[in-house]
Amino acid sequence: MKLNLRDIIEIPGSRVPFSQEVDTELLDFPSVLEYTAPITAEGEVTNTAGILTLTGTLHAEMRCVCDRCGAEFARVKDLPLRVGVTADPAADDDPELFPLEGDMLDLDEVLTTCFVLDMEAKSLCRPDCAGLCEQCGANLNLGPCACRKPLDPRLAVLEQLLDK
Repeated sequence: MKLNLRDIIEIPGSRVPFSQEVDTELLDFPSVLEYTAPITAEGEVTNTAGILTLTGTLHAEMRCVCDRCGAEFARVKDLPLRVGVTADPAADDDPELFPLEGDMLDLDEVLTTCFVLDMEAKSLCRPDCAGLCEQCGANLNLGPCACRKPLDPRLAVLEQLLDK
């Protein structure tokens, strides 16, 4: 969606509100199995002394798979938005600012970029996820497995003394 900012570009203190669903076609993450509700964003673009700022929130509900233990879990992501917008063509190289196309802001690009940049590299079912046992594959979040811990190969000679 293109957001028309023509009415606020020259008027400090003015605002343009927005409310939009984000297209999930471009949001392909290996750990996200599905989006259980539409990703929504609400906020406004404000002109503060000639500087345009987009503020708001982005809300996503998804079903994910844990990168350590493989368990599926529900995840809700509420992302606060605060990004700069510029009409200055000389500032197009600034990665912190989103450029206007004439008087229009490509809201899809802004919201998709913010969501992608905020996603974690690893998706975990919980911060202290213990993962899987390397030997038997048991989920260590459910409790310890019966496997014997592998011995350091440098101590293998000493283990022979214990076996006798």
